[in-house]
Amino acid sequence: MRFFYTIIFVAITVNQATAQLNPYNYNNIKLSDDQKNIVVSAHALASDAGVQMLQLGGNAFDAAIATQLALAVVYPGAGNIGGGGFLVAHTAKGENIALDYREVAPASANKDMYLDDKGNPITLLSMQGHLASGVPGTVAGLFATLPYAKLPFTTLIAPAIKLAKEGFAVTAAQAADFNNSKAVFEKNNKQPVAFVKAIAWKAGDTLIQPQLAATLQRISDFGLKGFYEGTTATMIVNAMQKNNGIISLSDLKNYTVKKRVVMKFGYKGYDIVTMPLPSSGGIILQQLLKMTALKNLASKPFQSTASVQLITEAERLAFADRAEYLGDPDFVKVPVTTLVSDGYLKKRIANYTEGKPGKSSNTTAGIIKESEQTTHISIIDAAGNAVAVTTTLNDHFGSKTIIDGAGFIMNNEMDDFSVKPGVPNMYGAIGNDKNAIAPGKRMLSSMTPTIVLKNNQPFMVVGTPGGTTIPTSVFQTIVNVIDYKLSPQNAVNQPKFHHQWLPDVVYVENDYPQTTINNLTKMGYTVTVRGNIGRTELIVIDNKQKTVHAVADKRGDDDVRGY
Repeated sequence: MRFFYTIIFVAITVNQATAQLNPYNYNNIKLSDDQKNIVVSAHALASDAGVQMLQLGGNAFDAAIATQLALAVVYPGAGNIGGGGFLVAHTAKGENIALDYREVAPASANKDMYLDDKGNPITLLSMQGHLASGVPGTVAGLFATLPYAKLPFTTLIAPAIKLAKEGFAVTAAQAADFNNSKAVFEKNNKQPVAFVKAIAWKAGDTLIQPQLAATLQRISDFGLKGFYEGTTATMIVNAMQKNNGIISLSDLKNYTVKKRVVMKFGYKGYDIVTMPLPSSGGIILQQLLKMTALKNLASKPFQSTASVQLITEAERLAFADRAEYLGDPDFVKVPVTTLVSDGYLKKRIANYTEGKPGKSSNTTAGIIKESEQTTHISIIDAAGNAVAVTTTLNDHFGSKTIIDGAGFIMNNEMDDFSVKPGVPNMYGAIGNDKNAIAPGKRMLSSMTPTIVLKNNQPFMVVGTPGGTTIPTSVFQTIVNVIDYKLSPQNAVNQPKFHHQWLPDVVYVENDYPQTTINNLTKMGYTVTVRGNIGRTELIVIDNKQKTVHAVADKRGDDDVRGY
């Protein structure tokens, strides 16, 4: 009888979990004030799925799982089950958690796999097609999160299954993405895919994904084995074997999530809790905050020439270090302690001179004497749990390949390795043998899910997509709030800029103040105006004033929901 009642309970809960969804009539909410349970994500329907878990008695971890699964359906450009990600959390009990479910190189991978017979890189092979994919980690990451959650997995996945099976109305931005990607989808897939149709997509059209629904149902029914073994795993391997990919059944079965020690450090009375290696983001974030503090960034006016120049020079130094020293800590020794030490960073920023531009051609990594498509979710609950999750397929729509019969997009994360020392990846990032391809190795990442604590209580939950612009965008959001006292809305929506050592260019969003651009150009910087940098999801909690403010970035369909 107990088994019978368990089944009935789960069925009722699943029904409740899907009852509120209105996939054909929804809008984007950009701001939330004074709600205690909040989900901020890249899509309204995904945020709604997370909030429903909170309303059913779940916590922030339940919401994180449900939101990620829903994003795999409603935001296929980056939401995924065929990619990977990082989770950083602070629990109501005061525990800090870092889960690494980054993709790994297959067992048959080797450091020269994207080079021709003359040793020249064939870069398209690491960017498109089945050979570009690492072994996906997202589904394993969801199950590694489950012990911190309260609801059964069948409840958490139910909204995603419903959205895939019955469909949802695409936004104008999604319609444009599908139309713009039609040719590359047709090039890389021999079978019809859900994102391609004969006539152009338009806002309000319904996207139905029956193959993805069936894949999600297998995960619901069989757990981890519903993805990494059995029917789905066979579909993945069959697709690889038919299209020169190298992921095997043993690669899938042997994938494991790594529980890492969070990177935690102080900044002006706050504690920053962020992702350690294999993310470069946490190290870069710490370097940037410490170096700019040494030169009193807060005294330089917001968006002034002086503040932008200081941040640019700190970014130049941090990314030079990234290229030289960083890689998967399970494979290479990385001098993390030295890289973030006060003494080292004081020496690194010592040559900064206000009004005098640096040059990347003259900038190398420090001397140490010792051996953009991504999506972010920020969540809090009334109990005091805070979760920051950044997941990725790497490029927009990943490798542009959909697993035949399974209906999900595979990542192209192999491009985040250094396919050859000194050769930039698609984001322009340079690396060396420390980030070379090796079987079972995790590729270096820029994802920077971050929680800021005040008196050991969550103060900020923040993160963004954007490739190498991720750590610089998270840095700017933090200093916008802490140093420049901007409102959460302005901290997110004010225009951003970025520098990454190579190329030696200051990238600015197209609405950045022209006076600052002109001054930097006169000073000798190369400034390039570009489109949006990231899509930051921010929650700011003022425990003293008992207020909560959440912001979904203006730059996309991002959405905040709560109660």
